[in-house]
Amino acid sequence: MTRFPYRVVVHRDMRVPMPDGVVLLADRYIPIGVSAPPTILVRSPYGRRGLFGLVYGRSFARQGFQVILQSCRGGFGSGGELTPLDEQDDGLATVEWMRAQSWYGGTFAMHGPSYLGYAQWAIAPFAGPDLKAMATQVTASQFRDAAYVGGSFALEAVLSWSTLTAMLSGPLSGAAPVFAPRRTQRAVMSGRPVGEFDQVAAGRTLPFYQEVLNHHADPAVPFWKKRDFSATVGEVEAAVTMTGGWYDVFLPWQLKDYAALRTAGRRPHLTIGPWHHADMRHGRLANLDALSWFRAHLLGDASGLRASPVRLYVTGAGMWRDYDDWPVPGMTVRRWHLQPGFGLGPGGPEDSPPDRYRYHPAHPTPVLGGPTLLGNSAPRDNRRLETRADVLVYTGEALREDLDLIGPVTAEVFLRSSTPYTDLVVRVCDVRPDGASFNVCEGVRRLFPGAPPADADDVRRVEVELWPIAHRFLRGHRVRVQIASGAYPRLARNLGTGEPLATGRTAVAADQEVFHDPEHPSSIMLPHARA
Repeated sequence: MTRFPYRVVVHRDMRVPMPDGVVLLADRYIPIGVSAPPTILVRSPYGRRGLFGLVYGRSFARQGFQVILQSCRGGFGSGGELTPLDEQDDGLATVEWMRAQSWYGGTFAMHGPSYLGYAQWAIAPFAGPDLKAMATQVTASQFRDAAYVGGSFALEAVLSWSTLTAMLSGPLSGAAPVFAPRRTQRAVMSGRPVGEFDQVAAGRTLPFYQEVLNHHADPAVPFWKKRDFSATVGEVEAAVTMTGGWYDVFLPWQLKDYAALRTAGRRPHLTIGPWHHADMRHGRLANLDALSWFRAHLLGDASGLRASPVRLYVTGAGMWRDYDDWPVPGMTVRRWHLQPGFGLGPGGPEDSPPDRYRYHPAHPTPVLGGPTLLGNSAPRDNRRLETRADVLVYTGEALREDLDLIGPVTAEVFLRSSTPYTDLVVRVCDVRPDGASFNVCEGVRRLFPGAPPADADDVRRVEVELWPIAHRFLRGHRVRVQIASGAYPRLARNLGTGEPLATGRTAVAADQEVFHDPEHPSSIMLPHARA
């Protein structure tokens, strides 16, 4: 921030008419003494006063930008009803209204994390050439794949967000981020069907929760098709900077947006730190990044931009590194095979019988650490989880030197299950010399009859996409892989019967066999990077 910021005046409750007659409210933050300043548009369902006004309004106005901070439909004085993720029409109408105002200076940018970032992608390809820059944080152009991770319903994230937004219009709105996760936890432990969890958490049926629950992950379903802007990311001509977190629920799809921009010939900036979604630590850095970005692309002052477009925090090493691109140049993917005796390593698979475990939905495998929406997703010691009979644990030898893994992570597991309906969860952990096993990344794949297909022996080759990583396994540490069939309550239980997710009650145990012989070389693909 500059040493001599501008004084700011605020015009509150500006009325922004929508084509259907609904009026949305916005606050305009104006730097005193600046003629026709560029505009920063921020559209939020979480309010526009208090901390939001300070962080997204006043802080940027003090730097010479005018800010329009608007409440989305159905909240904090704006008319209509909130229809979550349906932000394109209102967003574009707001841009047209803004252009018609005498104070509009002719160029604008957009800024904000999570839902605020998604609202940017909803209109960015269609907003016109005066949209010069975007600063998005912990977000993506579509939330469908985060709601159904690998086809498995992200129960905790969807229910907690639905409960949070329901509370924003009530007397406990200020405490909603605290109470929503607690109410979610109470609901998922209630023993009721998944379709009734919203009644436990919020005391009523929540339409958005029910919509997501009943529309699954098919992108062709109209509900999702209207809310998926990933196909137009490459059409965005505005300069884009992204901030993400290694433990953020949206990171895999944020990186797909980055890849789409690169494929289209764009040069976005990307910063990924050691943060989870609701982590307050990334807020200040993201605002500083956005300020430098907006100065460069709206004011012509590129002095604050770094030389390398990609900056990554390497967990385990406790350091930042700069790169020219993602995936990082020089990265090579190497297979680490599951081995007899629960070993793990780059050596080839050996003749060996499969390992077995039983998953029972009545006693679902829990989860410790990892990407959550509202909770703390910091890595946790998984030793307690690894003692369970429904978790297989494969561990490599102690490393003779530091190992840097930076890039995408995938797994290929050959599985035979007693039921065609089951989940496969794969997790990578860093095992310290004292035996503590901290989760680094994970992924899941939900299996259905014929997907993936089985061979003549009913063995299926299951591909799992894990969260990407930038992590240093220190000398003396070990690489570990967990295999399980549940991660409750982050993921809804797979009941093993194929009953509808919302109403299913019958639970069937799944007897699982994991193969790791030369004909079935189960392995994890790890991104080895130069130190």
